[in-house]
Amino acid sequence: MKVLVTGAAGFIGSFVAAKLLERGDEVVGLDNLNDYYDVNLKRARLEKLRAHDQFSFEKLDLADRSGMEQLFRREGLQRVVHLAAQAGVRYSIENPHVYVDSNVVGTLHVLEGCRHHEVEHLVYASTSSVYGANTAMPFSVHQNVDHPLSLYAATKKANELMAHTYSTLYRLPTTGLRFFTVYGPWGRPDMALFLFTRNILAGKPIDVFNFGNHKRDFTYVDDIAEGIVHALDHVAEPNAEWSSDAPDPGTSRAPYRLYNIGNQRPVDLMKYIGLVEECLGMEAEKNMLPLQPGDVPDTWADVEDLVRDVGYRPQTPVEEGVGKFVEWYLSYYGKP
Repeated sequence: MKVLVTGAAGFIGSFVAAKLLERGDEVVGLDNLNDYYDVNLKRARLEKLRAHDQFSFEKLDLADRSGMEQLFRREGLQRVVHLAAQAGVRYSIENPHVYVDSNVVGTLHVLEGCRHHEVEHLVYASTSSVYGANTAMPFSVHQNVDHPLSLYAATKKANELMAHTYSTLYRLPTTGLRFFTVYGPWGRPDMALFLFTRNILAGKPIDVFNFGNHKRDFTYVDDIAEGIVHALDHVAEPNAEWSSDAPDPGTSRAPYRLYNIGNQRPVDLMKYIGLVEECLGMEAEKNMLPLQPGDVPDTWADVEDLVRDVGYRPQTPVEEGVGKFVEWYLSYYGKP
């Protein structure tokens, strides 16, 4: 297939593009290479992809309506994996306009491109953050998620609603994937595992929010990428049993689906930090801090719909995943 991967220079996007290329698909990678974090890291991810003859790269901002229209018109795309977004819960509190431009306006341009150029299936990234104030565990796609705690989460919920509209009006098959705390090699420098590793190696304290009383469903990046590819191959279909009298948020009468992708094994934050310390052979100095605005105390994914419909379940234990990240970090940045 010929597949557009938006956010191809990003953490998850680069892994997905690589998997598609390895199995023989042609991939058009899109990224605006913004400086939210180290552009050199993004370029290094891209260099790995450029080794494939079937990969082409388009430096383009999702919010560029004309540029996006030309891209879809020119490329003859069959399927789209839409991962590009402005990420980060805390940054969304400081810079709300950036999130609307990228995550809402940008996603509209992707949906319009898919609609007008007969794309067979759109798979897009959502987030566990949409569960917001929900506390019923594990989080299920069949729960109501109308109480987001950050603008980032609100924009991702908006993406799900927009996708449903296009699935309903234009019969565009769309699948939204709610990712749960993705980590692993080539990760973003603003994420906890990266910050912990960097600061411990530098002999600096690490910030531990909610006084360490977090549980997170940490999900290894390769598991996320594999789940995305499986979902891309399983084109969303209408739920024949969907009822407007008792509407199910995770499915629809339209070709629209939502799935969680998580490890389904929540891990205490302090255990997670302990694994980093063990891999580095160093103990962290810890700044114990209160819960940050926009954060939720715990996450836990119910992935049974993904297993049943798509045939995939994440497998990597957190002990193995953290070890692989630390190994990559030391090889890429070196030990100070």
